[in-house]
Amino acid sequence: MINILIVDDQKHIRDGLQAMLRQFPLQLDNIYCAVNGIEALEILRQHVIQLVITDIRMPDMDGLTLMAQTKEEHIEVDFLIISGYSDFAYAQRAIGLGAKGYLLKPVKREDLQTAVEHVEQEIRTRQALSRNMEHISRRAQETDRKELSMYMQGAMSDEAWVLQTQGQNPELWQNYRLCLLREELWINQPGADSSHSIESIAYRVYGSEGCICLQHRPYLILAVDAAVDPASFPAALKAAQKDAITAMTGPQLGLKELPNSYTQALELYHHSYLFPERNCILPTHMERLEQQWELPYEELYALFQLIGTKNSGTITQGISKVFHKDTLQRYHIRYTQQLSRAIVQMLEEYVRVIRPYMGEETLDIECLRNLFDYHGIRDYIQALQQQLLRLNQFYYEYKCSYRNTQDLNEAIRFIHESYHKPLDLAMVSNHVSLNYAYFSNLFKKNIGKGFAEYLRDVRLDKARRLLAETDHKIVEIATMVGYESYKSFTRTFREVMDMQPTEYRQLMRRKYDREGEYQDTAL
Repeated sequence: MINILIVDDQKHIRDGLQAMLRQFPLQLDNIYCAVNGIEALEILRQHVIQLVITDIRMPDMDGLTLMAQTKEEHIEVDFLIISGYSDFAYAQRAIGLGAKGYLLKPVKREDLQTAVEHVEQEIRTRQALSRNMEHISRRAQETDRKELSMYMQGAMSDEAWVLQTQGQNPELWQNYRLCLLREELWINQPGADSSHSIESIAYRVYGSEGCICLQHRPYLILAVDAAVDPASFPAALKAAQKDAITAMTGPQLGLKELPNSYTQALELYHHSYLFPERNCILPTHMERLEQQWELPYEELYALFQLIGTKNSGTITQGISKVFHKDTLQRYHIRYTQQLSRAIVQMLEEYVRVIRPYMGEETLDIECLRNLFDYHGIRDYIQALQQQLLRLNQFYYEYKCSYRNTQDLNEAIRFIHESYHKPLDLAMVSNHVSLNYAYFSNLFKKNIGKGFAEYLRDVRLDKARRLLAETDHKIVEIATMVGYESYKSFTRTFREVMDMQPTEYRQLMRRKYDREGEYQDTAL
């Protein structure tokens, strides 16, 4: 679709040309009309016009002056000139100014259609070429962006590539900051604003030469001109009602510093979890953070002593106190990470104790291992409180179930103390001074499984821990958990776990290795 502007001081000519154009098999969008060059120039400034059909001789501003003025103002438009025989010299000057052709008055329908179709074809060819060039340019820019992103994240690149890439934007790479942004609604998720809208704001603040997008997902990363006041971009985002957190590094010198800048930006981004009230995190905000600390183990032990009671409110308050904002904001983010890991380890210890009584119920401890899986520290604390309250409920129900069965509690304690020794139902029933048959029924009714199965599970649970956390030989572990023979232990382990003890040990070692690599990356 193209837009056409008809310029002539005679109304009947304008109307006639417009009527003929409407009858042609052309893909026209809008047809505008003007009585002289002055009015035509105003229309050209306000609308995108592809073709102007203009008379040469008009009052106030003629066609030649109109053409000259559009060139001076860099308005890209094609011209067809209408002239009489006596104006042929003017028509030649118009051709010299770039007119695509001229039509003699009175304008014939066939001549007008041929001329307009010819110009339309040229316009469409240029538009197609322009689109192809834009596509090629975008593809090239995307390739460059991906290479920069890979280099930023640690991919090796030779010196020639670094110098060549730096030479494409020498002024920016000589003095830049790295910005990492996350929206209050996750970028690129349904319901959230697109990261491209934030990127467009950045280009308005820094200009096309002062901003390069290096990554869109999982968060937006930009290299921006360090000479611009670092407060300008967050202010522009706020003015545009973009509720986003910006982590901005200090000034960097040279493209070689990009990988280090990325590490610094990630560290700043992690610290934004501690300062939800700040919309921009700068290196200066980290300078006062303490690098040495001791975890509050006494408070944690006191907190977990409440597990299994009716003090759910106190438990919630305890977590809020341990993760109090004033405390977290004193230290480097590693303090918060270590604190969360310590609580997860304590949770695991309690779950190990009551796992045999939980049936199909479970706690989602995995969701608590990495606080950066959450949008903010508040969300992480809420998830932690939820899992602790669930554990408290499980433990409370467990304690209530056996409150009036002291003998059974003593039996269970005795099993957990003596699982590594030769043990059978008769020995346990004698220990609590109960009839063999009565104790057998009582145990199965309250525990949900028979004595032999329960003892097996306790022993295998201990064995799994030893396999995962120690280097003891399997034959030694079999003895340590109460099995008289290596063969009996491996057969039982395989029946329950559907794998050999050696396979389980290898599986857990690989898992711990992956977790270690993940935690190192997060730090």
